[in-house]
Amino acid sequence: MKPWDGIISEAEQKAYRAAGFGRPSGLGRKPVLLIIDVQYRTVGTTPKPFDEAIKEFPTSCGETAWKAVANIAVLLHLFRKMGWPVIYPYVSPKETFDKGRLADKVPALMTVARHGYDFVAEVAPRETDILLPKKHPSAFFGTPLASYLIDAGADTLVVTGCTTSGCVRGSVVDGFAYNFRVAVPHDAVYDRSATSHAVNLFDMSEKYADVSTTRELATKLAGIPSRTNA
Repeated sequence: MKPWDGIISEAEQKAYRAAGFGRPSGLGRKPVLLIIDVQYRTVGTTPKPFDEAIKEFPTSCGETAWKAVANIAVLLHLFRKMGWPVIYPYVSPKETFDKGRLADKVPALMTVARHGYDFVAEVAPRETDILLPKKHPSAFFGTPLASYLIDAGADTLVVTGCTTSGCVRGSVVDGFAYNFRVAVPHDAVYDRSATSHAVNLFDMSEKYADVSTTRELATKLAGIPSRTNA
């Protein structure tokens, strides 16, 4: 079962198959893990149902986010073990001068407490990781991400975090445009809308990325030589 089964009709899925969409691009030999916006403001300080979670942070995705965090931790452990780069694109606290149009669309973003921007401890960065503050959905827009990836010799992006329909999708589309292979573990990304999560995963799967479970992806990644043995 795919996350979009029962949401995207069988006829629509067949239409994509008939047009030749959805072929896997596979993994390269030098993957980089992106952990996008996994901060307490998007998950809450403890797992809670959505209606309870948004009382703490209005931008929280609730228990769904914590389930994804557990899978991100699996991939993070693997990347650490293999010596592969990990990059954390994240939203820094919003200031008056840089609120932009996003503050018009989502005013709640301007009210998040400072501790909401802290990284979730279970998948927090280490000193050797790259922190990438960003102001817009795509991790590429207005940041040196492409430069970092070129310097690392990367050919594959493993994209995790949130939200599936926002910053994850924006980063996936731009990464694809830069000709990186892109993999999205659908249980390691999250959104406050199950429907939006599923529909965007389907669209990414058909056009921009290989979408799988964390377990399936980890198995494939384990077949790539580690950085030390490459």
